Amino acid sequence: MKQADDVLIIGAGPAGLSAAIACAENGLTVSIMDEFYLPGGRLLGQLHQEPDGAWWNGIAEAEKLLKQIDTYKIKIHCGVSVYHLEAEKDSWVVHTNRGRMMTANVLIATGAAEVSNPLSGWTLPGVMSIGAAQVMTNVQRVSIGKKGIIVGINILGMAIARELQLANIQLHSMVLPQPNPITNKASTPLHVFESLLHLAHLAPSPFLRWGARLMKPRFLRKTAVQLYPKQGVNIEGLSVQMRKAALRIIGKSQVEGIILADLTRDGKVIPGTETTHAVDFVCLAGGLYPLAELAAIAGCPFYYIPELGGHVPLHNERMETPLKGLYVAGNITGIESAKIAMAQGRTAGLSIANTHADLAGSLEEKIEQAVQEVHKARKASVIQFHPDIHEGRQRLYSLYEDFVQSPIGGNL
Repeated sequence: MKQADDVLIIGAGPAGLSAAIACAENGLTVSIMDEFYLPGGRLLGQLHQEPDGAWWNGIAEAEKLLKQIDTYKIKIHCGVSVYHLEAEKDSWVVHTNRGRMMTANVLIATGAAEVSNPLSGWTLPGVMSIGAAQVMTNVQRVSIGKKGIIVGINILGMAIARELQLANIQLHSMVLPQPNPITNKASTPLHVFESLLHLAHLAPSPFLRWGARLMKPRFLRKTAVQLYPKQGVNIEGLSVQMRKAALRIIGKSQVEGIILADLTRDGKVIPGTETTHAVDFVCLAGGLYPLAELAAIAGCPFYYIPELGGHVPLHNERMETPLKGLYVAGNITGIESAKIAMAQGRTAGLSIANTHADLAGSLEEKIEQAVQEVHKARKASVIQFHPDIHEGRQRLYSLYEDFVQSPIGGNL
């Protein structure tokens, strides 16, 4: 077993890299592990224009962080998978595909994973998650096909669809998944329409932005869905068809087409409305959930917080879990933007450094400033993947306080 540095960070994305820099700034030695062959995480695939006209280039943002990483000579080990964590006295034993390591502090910054709603024919070559399409297009510069369709209408899909269009990839449309017990509300036009109202401020048309502000009464939202055009609404060159669902992907050795059908307002397929459309790739956009298995293996308590995207490890605003020496940051704590992940990473790094013997609680003021930066980043965020993020966070932090003061939490 190898003795690791003061801190071992699992995940070389925006949260992990930012945390490593904060630790190194305060004299701690740091190692970062990531199973991908390049550091940067989801930053590597991001490219979008913000409301003020500025472009967010994820690759450029990753390069800025990596330049600081290089300044502090922080070691990044790519192509390394971590599959187990166990506490041993005052240390953590980290099991990887390259052996075991021991360290006093572990930060889990594993990010999020995609939900891919099942669909008949989804094992055919040419079917991929929307995130895979983003990586192949923006990172690996691989053409994913000539003409495709996106199954699933949500904030993630809308954002990446625009990125695909910027790469001159032709999209037929964006439709809903077929109703079934797994897709649940994601196949209901009314629910999807209501979720997209949180994106109204980003609409390219002033008319759409104005109209969305009138949709506060629920009866108006129901009426809008009832009157939603069957041919869809064109948003920046993409036909968003909220009253159509994908029933089946067809093809022999690869994707050749897709069968769509009309939906009622309540998400029920209307028999006899099936139509076949020629496409050679299909992107499944089911959204994101926190990739938190390692925290579960480590024994960290969990809570289901829908506003944060699912089950999340229990933690406080300082990114501390109830387990000594175990920290979390980024999308493992709830689905939000890369800017928020970076702010959380810095907070986690300062919290870790604050426990080091040489610093002994001297970073309290900096930690509080970092926490405030997280709040500012969240408030300024133009995209929220889930409504009521703030309420979800506050509920989780209250649960943390209750837990650590309980007999169980006090004995951890």
